[in-house]
Amino acid sequence: MLQLQAIREDKEQIVEALKKRNIEALPIIESVLQLDEKRRSLQARLDNTLAESNSISKEIGQLYKSGKAAEANFLKERTGSLKEESKELNEALTATATELQNLLYQIPNVPHTSVPAGSTEEDNEEVFREGDIPTLKEGALPHWELARKYDIIDFELGVKIAGAGFPVYKGKGARLQRALISYFLDRNAAAGYNEIQVPHLVNEASGYGTGQLPDKEGQMYHIGEDDLYLIPTAEVPVTNIFRDVIISESDFPITHTAYTPCFRREAGSYGAHVRGLNRLHQFDKVEIVRVEHPTKSYEALDGMVEHVKNILRELKLPYRILRLCGGDLGFTSALTYDFEVFSTAQDRWLEISSVSNFETFQANRLKLRYKDENGKSQLAHTLNGSSLALPRVLAGILENYQTEDGIQIPEVLIPYTGFDKIS
Repeated sequence: MLQLQAIREDKEQIVEALKKRNIEALPIIESVLQLDEKRRSLQARLDNTLAESNSISKEIGQLYKSGKAAEANFLKERTGSLKEESKELNEALTATATELQNLLYQIPNVPHTSVPAGSTEEDNEEVFREGDIPTLKEGALPHWELARKYDIIDFELGVKIAGAGFPVYKGKGARLQRALISYFLDRNAAAGYNEIQVPHLVNEASGYGTGQLPDKEGQMYHIGEDDLYLIPTAEVPVTNIFRDVIISESDFPITHTAYTPCFRREAGSYGAHVRGLNRLHQFDKVEIVRVEHPTKSYEALDGMVEHVKNILRELKLPYRILRLCGGDLGFTSALTYDFEVFSTAQDRWLEISSVSNFETFQANRLKLRYKDENGKSQLAHTLNGSSLALPRVLAGILENYQTEDGIQIPEVLIPYTGFDKIS
């Protein structure tokens, strides 16, 4: 959520910056400023009314002590009208503040200056590429056919149990999945991230805190009876650990990693590009989350990018990094780098990680603050990244490591799997 003070002081710059997202934000920004002015006016009137009421109450006490009951009773009538007026002002203030908050929730984060302009993923800027794309022999199979051939993932059984997008991993497929989770967590821990386990359900306040609500409400699974949401990513519960928290400057940086299953409705996703593991309703992911001092957050973002690079180097998967354009940038992000692994059998790039800096956007919603050297409360910066999302990493391994007599296991994973080939 953008800060009101920033909107008041930098209206033109914010409106211009949001054009990178292909948004004409001036009307909603003007509405925000009008509501903010109304809110402040109501607050001032309410404060004056309460102050007058308190002053008269003290005066009434003095009059009674002085034996001036008639004058005291006359003033009591005034306090009655003031109480009614303060009640009406308070109700109007609450309604205006709620309307203002709801408008602010609709405005996305301001893109970083380095974000390229653009409308779709075709306008994303490739900033790095590494790894040799293997040459597969004729007859190489996509991962969904390999899964069937070696009986390691059963998509049809998942349909029977839950529906499309809920695969069942079997045998060496399940063990490879578990190996990847353990490997990612170990690599993150070695890089200084503190491993935690978090709930897979969150309340509405948590969804609003990290910006999934109201923006992604249609993509989240909602349990109506309990008013809880299945998490779309570990980012939500991990970051919400710090909701309504004031930390010290000495606490920076705060670094966490967590494995969770993730749940996304993926409404409207159809076609060949969603086959197999390409797009699921339930999938596993290991996440890294950082809470940083504002002056250090972009240095931290660069470090997160390098960390994910090193994991992919160890897996020996060909990958590229994209800087997302304004039109493809997530609602809460100021700057995002997407990692994509090349799927040789499908002859296409598959997104496997997003690493983002949200600056103060989430912290403002979360009320996540720190005390600066002057003892003043300031908003922290939050960052997160996939390290990594498993389905498409697994798809890349199955396809790129396939041979005529089986699927080789990346060397770095063999200590975790206990086998070197699926055959």
